Amino acid sequence: MERKSGFWGRLFGFKSGDGKSGGEETQKKDRMQSISDSETQEDQMPLPDLQPKPDINQLFLSQEHPFIQLYEKWKDQVGYVPLPCLRLEYDGGTLDEGIEKEMARLRKAITAVAADRLSQIPKEPEPKPPSEEDEEAEEEVEETPPFQLDALPLIYVTANQLTAWLVVFPPIGEGKELDLEMLAKILKESGVSYGLDKELLDSLPNAKNRYFHLFLIAQGRDVVHGKDGYIEDFFKRTVKKKYEADEHGRVDYFNLNLVQNVEKGQPICKIIPPVDGIPGRNVLDEEIPSKEGKMPVLPKGRNTEASEDGMQLLAVKAGRVEFSGRSFVVKSVLEIGGNVDFSTGNINFVGDVHIHGDVSSGFSVRTIGDITIDGVVEAAEIEAGGDLVVSKGILGDSRAMIRAHHDVYAKYLENCTVHCRGNLQTDCIVNCDVYCDGEVSVRSGRGTIIGGRIRAAQGITCKIVGSKSESVTSVFLGGQPFADFEKESLLLNIKKQEAELERLERQPDSPTRTQRMGKLRLDLSIGRMKVNQFDKELKKIQEKMEEQGGCRLICDIAYPGMMLTIGELTKPLEKETSWVNARLVDGEICMM
Repeated sequence: MERKSGFWGRLFGFKSGDGKSGGEETQKKDRMQSISDSETQEDQMPLPDLQPKPDINQLFLSQEHPFIQLYEKWKDQVGYVPLPCLRLEYDGGTLDEGIEKEMARLRKAITAVAADRLSQIPKEPEPKPPSEEDEEAEEEVEETPPFQLDALPLIYVTANQLTAWLVVFPPIGEGKELDLEMLAKILKESGVSYGLDKELLDSLPNAKNRYFHLFLIAQGRDVVHGKDGYIEDFFKRTVKKKYEADEHGRVDYFNLNLVQNVEKGQPICKIIPPVDGIPGRNVLDEEIPSKEGKMPVLPKGRNTEASEDGMQLLAVKAGRVEFSGRSFVVKSVLEIGGNVDFSTGNINFVGDVHIHGDVSSGFSVRTIGDITIDGVVEAAEIEAGGDLVVSKGILGDSRAMIRAHHDVYAKYLENCTVHCRGNLQTDCIVNCDVYCDGEVSVRSGRGTIIGGRIRAAQGITCKIVGSKSESVTSVFLGGQPFADFEKESLLLNIKKQEAELERLERQPDSPTRTQRMGKLRLDLSIGRMKVNQFDKELKKIQEKMEEQGGCRLICDIAYPGMMLTIGELTKPLEKETSWVNARLVDGEICMM
């Protein structure tokens, strides 16, 4: 008889044989020797971290488990038999998801059946030593009828009911072998009827490894849930405002590509419809309902409409496409083919304005949208509710007043006043008053700031500040310049309204006086609310700048004549300085 394998002995408790049945004492000796061999091998095993990871799809049972004890008894009865195999694996893959719970359920099911069958096997009576009375008395002993325990198939259905497995316990004694009738009966009792592997079931009664093996006998159809529909855009929802300089550091302000134009009737976006789900079916022949995909809603905004089939969003009129955060809107664009002068007069518009020529001195352009000017702005007034783009620059003659509630892009700024709530990008600033709540960037082209007063809330970057002639150039960092200017104007207006209200209170009652006082009180209330809002915004900006390390002046060269103010501290520059990185450090202005 061959020696017992230590590895399989630890997992399944089997012993190899040559087909002959030995006595009880021989079997006990073999078991004891096997346990000794196993302990010796375990002592010689490598460290746990060097061992391969256990197979999570394999159910391991101890030698004392009822399933293994049944296997031992069956092997003792018939001789050599195939090794047990309890592995949840199939062609579609392994049950990695929730495998631990699945293995626990399988173990529980197998343990219950194995323990029940083991309890039905009668124990062999222990032999008694012969006595003289037994030898003298020859009594007829009735032969005990042979024990019979038929083969028993067990069907295990996974928790998701998508696969069914079969394990067959062999007959004990003179029990009946597995046959097709047993399989048909267990299938009917368990209700497994869909996705059956009929070829496997038909061949199983004659298979050598039909007992103590786990077979996949049925596999359901998994459900395929539907996919939600989505919106496919033909225009960008976010247009990044950026400039690209050529190898000479020049920026093309004519082609910033900030405007997305659309024609009337042109599609803006379309709906990609949802994909229907496919219901599944479990091994119990029950349908598994699928989730249907959701139909998206067109982001319909101003000057847009749905197509006849409701699958596209169309522009009602020609204009500029923007995404407002929830919907696409088409803003009207006012096209001025030439200059803004006496031929056009002042421009007041509620959409975007595109001027292909210049804005002459003495004229104004005001709009709640963006303003794009292909030419030059002279001593004019420009106010944009959005961005302002001036391709050739601003030559203000100390009279131009520029206001933009978003960003400003200009080739150059000279002798003008600029109020900018966002960022300012230009090649050159000469003798200008700039109030910027964002960052002032003068890095392209000449990159110079000469003369004037530059106020920036979030910092200034440039190549050169000042000039060799030591022209006075004042730089102010921090605060909220644009908002502060508006706040000062608002406070001045409130002061005038209070004076007028006080004057009206001294006048005799009249309908005109009552109406005027009511309007003044309403305007005063609104004005004070705006002042409070300015204070709150300033506090938030100051906290944000402190988190970012404060605002800075960064330039390649700074000439004497520059006056740098950060907060309440002012520091004049007395000598030419290179590679300036000015900021506030420990309550003092540091230039390096």
